[in-house]
Amino acid sequence: MTPSEKTIVVCPGSYDPITNGHLDVIRRAARLYDEVVVAVVNRSVRKSQALFGIDERMGFIERAIADLDGVRAEPFSTLVVEFARHVGARAIVKGLRAISDFEYELEMNQLNRRQDPEIESVYLMASPQYSFLSSSGVKELATFGGKIDDLVPDEVARRLQEELKR
Repeated sequence: MTPSEKTIVVCPGSYDPITNGHLDVIRRAARLYDEVVVAVVNRSVRKSQALFGIDERMGFIERAIADLDGVRAEPFSTLVVEFARHVGARAIVKGLRAISDFEYELEMNQLNRRQDPEIESVYLMASPQYSFLSSSGVKELATFGGKIDDLVPDEVARRLQEELKR
């Protein structure tokens, strides 16, 4: 890499919905790299059907990252390493909360390195206030009327409560 080359990374996830923990990792990655592509999974083998469609998830993210220079969101429906290559990324950046995250991410890292050993995986430890936070946990809290306004952007909290009242 020459000194004039931009360092591009991807932060992949389903973001169903985006949480303040996700935003913390994205903001921290934006301080470390020239360009961060928030890669939004349009379909997932690992997880059940998304509560929010791809367009709404993209909208939540775009509005939440609007103040960040060098950060953009893009949907993808391929292997994350293929998407990373497509956008010219040199690394996949993920947040780690707990040992369970580590076990899953270690496996994904090994599989991704087999696909493209040139694309690194970089892990940022969750900030303490977000070490317990997950999209599924937020959805469960919202389902039963729990307090979520400090866990997700305001717009997401409103939409979750509307969607889960049905």
